Amino acid sequence: MADFDLEDIPPELLRALLDNPYESQILVDKEGVVRFLSSHSEDIYGKTHAEVLGMHVNDLNPESQLPRVLKSGRAEIGQLLRIRGKERLVARLPLRDAQGQVVGAVGKLMSWHPQKIKKMARQLELLESKLSYYEQELRHLYRSRYTLDRYIGESKKVQDLRRAAAQAAASDLPVLITGETGTGKEILAHAIHQLSSRRDKALVKVNCASIPQELFESELFGYEGGAFTGANRQGKPGKFELAHLGTIFLDEVGELPVAMQVKLLRVIQEREVERVGGTRTLRLDFRVIAATNRNLRDMIAAGGFRGDLFYRLNIFPLRTPALREIPEDIPRLAYHVLTQLKQRNQLAPQRIAPAAMELLMAYPWPGNVRELQNALERAAVEAGEGPLLAEHLPPELRGKEPREVPAVGRLGSLKEEMAGFERQVLRRALEQTGGNRTKAASLLGIHRTGLYQKLKRHGLEDQANE
Repeated sequence: MADFDLEDIPPELLRALLDNPYESQILVDKEGVVRFLSSHSEDIYGKTHAEVLGMHVNDLNPESQLPRVLKSGRAEIGQLLRIRGKERLVARLPLRDAQGQVVGAVGKLMSWHPQKIKKMARQLELLESKLSYYEQELRHLYRSRYTLDRYIGESKKVQDLRRAAAQAAASDLPVLITGETGTGKEILAHAIHQLSSRRDKALVKVNCASIPQELFESELFGYEGGAFTGANRQGKPGKFELAHLGTIFLDEVGELPVAMQVKLLRVIQEREVERVGGTRTLRLDFRVIAATNRNLRDMIAAGGFRGDLFYRLNIFPLRTPALREIPEDIPRLAYHVLTQLKQRNQLAPQRIAPAAMELLMAYPWPGNVRELQNALERAAVEAGEGPLLAEHLPPELRGKEPREVPAVGRLGSLKEEMAGFERQVLRRALEQTGGNRTKAASLLGIHRTGLYQKLKRHGLEDQANE
């Protein structure tokens, strides 16, 4: 603190500072006793400086909050105060000595005109109404997007999973969702939150794989101002604080460093966090949902994951099935993807040809639903608004590129070469006849029924018409 001598300041300047018309001020000592009241505040309080000098501020105004500022040592700016039946906008500031000890407080009237207060109150009320409306709309959109119905499928595994998720939502127990990448773990986590009693509060997602190791603690638990170089001066709440009364979703929890697993376990058990650089313990209320595509039991055996944290998270285990385990759900999922494309105003096929669907159901889908979505989006570009044919699917689904012309270089088997040539001839016949089956059969000199069987074998039946 800079050294200065009050005697160096002309008395008229000090008086002008304390008694200026722009800040109607009241000054109290550390006991709350009034030591100064500006002349511009006398009309507000209905008493003169001489009358209030030595009076406790609560005797002057029972609703004064200056004693609270004296106790907390924290400034309160922009607060409403009722004085003699009228609301005033004030700032309350603690005053400290050279050692930083609170020695008093000052109250300043920021806007004394009642009409200004009423106008600001109306504006605030309007803003609060708009905020409430938009929050309700956002919750409505969120709920419609994340429901258990969004976890598509009618196979027994999917139906059992939806029933188990509904049971998990009815409790407040930790949930651990395991499954391969692209199996809908995040959709399930959101749906559980939406079905729970915490649905009106936040679901805070933490991607444990995307946070640099040195920032884990500050991201999860927050930090106080100045806790480290580059820290926000006001500090920052952590993810657990933001999830208070709501749900925290720890995605890819298997990527957490072992050192952080110890601290995470303590927070989950104690429901308490302490910010980095802070001294206060914050009591929190949250629900934990975790997800991972890794085998945590194997990680425990290898020393990469703590067993005590696993058992704390694994109270309500759920497993999302891989797509290859539920091939009967692929048609429903495929048409759902095409519907989404249409909703995004993109060209999308009206239907999927049987041969193409057979390929979709036979493929093992190592990338699961995400890979299915990518494959169909790519195929839809080629198919346009017509039917999605086998030839529109990526090569890896067909096993190899279709042969439109005889291969140059190493030959395949005679059967493969003949099939490729036959397919090319069939396509040319359809092109020349405008897709008319009868004319194409006549052009090729074969029976119409035989043409249809060949078209079906090569996945070309949707390019023909009656």
